[in-house]
Amino acid sequence: MNRREAISSVALLLGGTIIGAEAFLSGCKNKAAGEISFSPSDVSYLNEIAETILPTTSTPGAKEAKVGEFMTAIVKDCYEAKDQTIFMDGMSKLDEASKKKSGKSFMDSTPEQRHDLLVDLDKEAKEYQKSKKKEDPNHYFRMMKELTLWGYFTSEIGATKALRYVAVPGKYEGCIPYKKGDKAWAT
Repeated sequence: MNRREAISSVALLLGGTIIGAEAFLSGCKNKAAGEISFSPSDVSYLNEIAETILPTTSTPGAKEAKVGEFMTAIVKDCYEAKDQTIFMDGMSKLDEASKKKSGKSFMDSTPEQRHDLLVDLDKEAKEYQKSKKKEDPNHYFRMMKELTLWGYFTSEIGATKALRYVAVPGKYEGCIPYKKGDKAWAT
């Protein structure tokens, strides 16, 4: 199974709840693909956002898994034009929120300031989601967070370092003892 098939499986398991999943399941053949572009500094910026969401601990973080590159590929190739615009505008809004909160750009902020900002944005996104109507646009931070989790846990690093992974599954075992603190299975 290659990465694309794995991500399709994950999207199906989640019931297509990830923004852009329906496009991905149909092969990411977005007519708007190629109309937006991300600079290397945009990728670095997204890596820093992702690293703040999933930092390096005893396992590698989102930056090492190159989640910023993953996000740009999915947004460019799989998102509809309206969601692409929300995501791109959201990158600016996040930086503006950082300047308003700490007086510094996100990239110049300390890890603690970044964390506090993203906690606030996550609360804002959750509140927005509660009252969101179907026709309302998606919240940019929810998009970033979903892509971070999707990109990390479907990457080689996420699947093999953060989750338990068996490259070639053996026989089916329906009852496996669980020890408190065990990692979830990637396969």
